[in-house]
Amino acid sequence: MALNKKFVLILSLLTLISFNAPIVNAASSKATFSEQEFLGSFSGKSRKVILEKLGNPDKKEQSVKPTNANSIIAGKGKESSKPVNVEMWYYNNRVSYAPNKNYKFTELTFVNDRCMNIAFFNNR
Repeated sequence: MALNKKFVLILSLLTLISFNAPIVNAASSKATFSEQEFLGSFSGKSRKVILEKLGNPDKKEQSVKPTNANSIIAGKGKESSKPVNVEMWYYNNRVSYAPNKNYKFTELTFVNDRCMNIAFFNNR
């Protein structure tokens, strides 16, 4: 009887550990980079490359064109025939600036599927 209880206890602990293992591995797989490493690795890259290396962003935002932007640009003689798609992706705690200190947020700005701007900051 006591052997049966020990077996059930060990089996339940192994089951509990096996369910929690993927969660622990996913949390620890978030790599951190130095500022120069991050800039060198992701500047000018496509969304596909960044998704493969960093995974899905913590937050995404789509830029919005102001309502009278076309009339102002047309008045300056710079009419654009191609639409421009601008999107910002945010990653949390991925870039370090000192030992044991990370930027809270990293913003990657994509213009037509290419990362054209990278910003690191602690406050928004």
